[in-house]
Amino acid sequence: MTDADETRALLPAMAEARDRFMELVGEIRPELHRYCARMTGSVFDGEDAVQETLAKAYYALGQMREPPNLRPWLFRIAHNTAMDFLRRYERKNVELVSDLPDRAEAEEAGVDPELVEAALSAFVELPPVQRSALILKDVLAQSLEEAATTMGTTVGAVKAALSRARANIARTPRAAVAHSAREAPAKEQATLRRYVDLFNERDWDALRALLADEARLDQVSLVQRRVVDARYFDRYAKVLETEEIRAQAGYVDGVAAIAMFRPPSSELPAYFVLLESEGDRISRIRDFRYVEYIAGDARFVPLASR
Repeated sequence: MTDADETRALLPAMAEARDRFMELVGEIRPELHRYCARMTGSVFDGEDAVQETLAKAYYALGQMREPPNLRPWLFRIAHNTAMDFLRRYERKNVELVSDLPDRAEAEEAGVDPELVEAALSAFVELPPVQRSALILKDVLAQSLEEAATTMGTTVGAVKAALSRARANIARTPRAAVAHSAREAPAKEQATLRRYVDLFNERDWDALRALLADEARLDQVSLVQRRVVDARYFDRYAKVLETEEIRAQAGYVDGVAAIAMFRPPSSELPAYFVLLESEGDRISRIRDFRYVEYIAGDARFVPLASR
């Protein structure tokens, strides 16, 4: 038997193990996303952090002799992953431990729930350690001990960071919690509108014609880095035989995106699709249909009328 044959024989068992792992973590994933989205300031970057967290956890689990306490273990990995993300991409508060107080301050009463549930942009104004403490305690309702475990610090340090975070976010003007979107270039808006119009008309051939050669498809949490082929739109055509879905172009966390509404009369998006373009052709589709929980933390703003 060749190496290729031996590897091929392993694939079914590996796929089964992955499916069992994903089923095991299924109930925790939405909470991991609530944490990561608020840490990164984006539901899309937050989902990337969740995907990276689960990949790390799946690999680490295979190296363990004894299974961990799953929930706190996953949150600890998610915390470290989000902090790594901020080290790579955040231009403010780059030193992520410098704002960790040496001594505890008095823990204050919780802040206004509307501010706690505000747009993700309200959280990114906080230093990362304060941000983490506030999300874990006031958004996810973790105990101080659980938050300390997640953050890898002491209860006293969590209390101090939480006190400062609550004071800072309480001073946030209510007008500031609305996420302001940078207006997408006219060509990008035109591509979004064209895709939306064709999707709503169910014109699959015209949609295929928009794709660049070797356009990439990322069905997040299902299939990644595959070439978009006829089956992608064929599957949508099949879905739409039993479901009604309406597409609308707009912004999510300041990012130009397409919101999918199911049913069409719904006021809240069910999930999102992102497009990347090269010239007049679409070079990549990121479809978040299989991680619909991210829509719960998103703020969608439609494109202005033409």
